[in-house]
Amino acid sequence: MFIQTETTPNPATLKFLPGRAVLSSGTMAFAAPEQAARSPLAERLFGIPGVAGVFYGADFITVTKTDGDWQHLKPAILGAIMEHFMSGGPLMTDGSDAGEDSDGAGEFFSEDDAETVEIIKDLIETRVRPAVANDGGDITFRGFRDGIVYLNMRGACSGCPSSTATLKHGIQNLLKHFVPEVVDVEAMAAD
Repeated sequence: MFIQTETTPNPATLKFLPGRAVLSSGTMAFAAPEQAARSPLAERLFGIPGVAGVFYGADFITVTKTDGDWQHLKPAILGAIMEHFMSGGPLMTDGSDAGEDSDGAGEFFSEDDAETVEIIKDLIETRVRPAVANDGGDITFRGFRDGIVYLNMRGACSGCPSSTATLKHGIQNLLKHFVPEVVDVEAMAAD
């Protein structure tokens, strides 16, 4: 098994590509070891000193470090990922391989804005999320109120030094171009 690695715009996060599907759909984030109890791979990764976060995408895993350098952490992470996939064990203890994607739960917006929100969500799904996934992260719609679009940033995007530029100069400009009602874009903390 050959696992490729890619840097991300976030220097504290590295993207690992195991050459096979990780999740059948959606994404999944683990921000602390306690959250990893339902995923044997995430538990194994959090067992490596210096690992601060684990994020699963369709065909990648991003790992965020607290400290240390990648030269020392990367071999242990590669080993943990390889051991997991070679063992044939489940990604999740419940046997599911689908992530927790935005199904509308927790979203907020006025019914009067439903048409505008559909356009915003379509732009995020078709133009923003694929680009962000290339960098090892994910961005999902949370809400729209008073012209402000609220988004969740996860994976490599969370805590990335360039995330503000991505939000303000990339996503905000895109949304404002196609949806005149948008005046600002803000990041929200994930639940």
